[in-house]
Amino acid sequence: MAASQESSRRRLGAVMLALFVLAAAAAAAGGFGRAAYGGRVSADEPFYLLAALAFSTDGTLDISDELADEDWRGFHDKQLPEQTKPLDGGRRVAPHDPLLPIVLAPAMWWGTRLGGTGIGATAAKAELALFAGALAALLAWTAVRRFGVSLRTAGIVVGGFMLSAPLAAYGHQVYPEVPLALCATIAVAALTGGFELGGALTLLGAVVAMPFLAVKSLPVAGVLGLLGVIRLAQRRAWGGAVLLVLVGATAGAGYLLLSQELYGGWTPYAAGDHFVRGEFSAIGTQVDLLGRSRRLVGLLVDRGFGIAAWQPAWLLLVPALAATVRRRPAHWPVLAAPLAAGYLNATFVAYTMQGWWFPGRQLVIVLPVAVLLIARWADRLGRRAFALTAALMTLGVWSYAWLAGQAAGGRLTWIVDFFLTRDPWYRMWSPVLPNYLRVTDSTWVLHAEWIVVLAALAWAGWRAAGPPRTRLRPLAVRAPAFLESDREGSAT
Repeated sequence: MAASQESSRRRLGAVMLALFVLAAAAAAAGGFGRAAYGGRVSADEPFYLLAALAFSTDGTLDISDELADEDWRGFHDKQLPEQTKPLDGGRRVAPHDPLLPIVLAPAMWWGTRLGGTGIGATAAKAELALFAGALAALLAWTAVRRFGVSLRTAGIVVGGFMLSAPLAAYGHQVYPEVPLALCATIAVAALTGGFELGGALTLLGAVVAMPFLAVKSLPVAGVLGLLGVIRLAQRRAWGGAVLLVLVGATAGAGYLLLSQELYGGWTPYAAGDHFVRGEFSAIGTQVDLLGRSRRLVGLLVDRGFGIAAWQPAWLLLVPALAATVRRRPAHWPVLAAPLAAGYLNATFVAYTMQGWWFPGRQLVIVLPVAVLLIARWADRLGRRAFALTAALMTLGVWSYAWLAGQAAGGRLTWIVDFFLTRDPWYRMWSPVLPNYLRVTDSTWVLHAEWIVVLAALAWAGWRAAGPPRTRLRPLAVRAPAFLESDREGSAT
């Protein structure tokens, strides 16, 4: 028995190492391409890099010196657009949360000392690729050890999604998306374990870090923290639950105070020169909830910015989620609740889903839980579901490899014209997807058709799942199903 367990650990370790290397390599390979024709990085990326450089040299996030010295010339060809406004004392602070520049500062410092800011930017991108590798390894471990997924299924499903868009793409773009996804995965792993002191502290660290990476992650971080409080309360660990709430509240207050000190407002957006109606106009000044509801479909299947356009296996999230909700296996709310929070945030709170970025940016934070849902679903349903998942993922890996190759050859960029790829699969597949960027009558026809398709996928997943394993019980009587051990093989 001990020998068998040791063999299983070794095989899991080997798969994790392989996924780490492959995911990091796939992310790094995309870094050979340019973000835009005006620079290797674009949009918010140069400002994250300048903030990292400022922190590595001065210990502050004030980039006024770096802007004056034009330190961005090493990674941006054209004149850098204005993004900051002068603050007290002539300070200039990038309107972005502080943790990512702090995390990237060592790589930026080392690369800049080695060969200038261009090498510094490359080193920062390489560090983000390592984050992608760590995310892949942790996802495989969590799938196997927390959700009882077979090693073969975990390796192939995690590998397929980490070697394709958008996870691989954001493994080389200078945004907090992949670090946020890693934090979310750490929180899920902590919540689904024994949740003793170490697990609670791990959850707390991950949840507190998320808003400091990006304030837009607050809904997902809040849901994960709430799940931790519920779990402690169910175990009648009232002291731990109260402490978790107090520490979270203290961290929130600290965030607000830091924002006032650094940015002159409640969020980093206060330091941006383009939010002319105030920092909260970052989510829009006229929020049309009905209009934004089209993103419920568009985030998946928009022709350019839908994640399924570039990795069709993301469509399997629909039957996998439906099956999970019906079957209600152990820990299911730990996956379903953050996914719902992130998806609804991207739908109704985010200013737009189609911007100066690569597709899927608003969803990356919760895509790891989507990967876990799909892996568990494919593993439970048998060979046909597994074969379908593998086939669809292969198409997505192909599309990312084609994109990375064209970008590296200078034939397209990751932000400006990625949708002009010559990838034969994308060119054949994309016409059946609605184009919400240029809305015509055909857009609404395809929108309606895809609502039917997604509903059919949900119904198929619901029917195939069978009846729930356990009845939901009142909260005050017994612990809910997700706090119990999983008879199908979940480890604690």
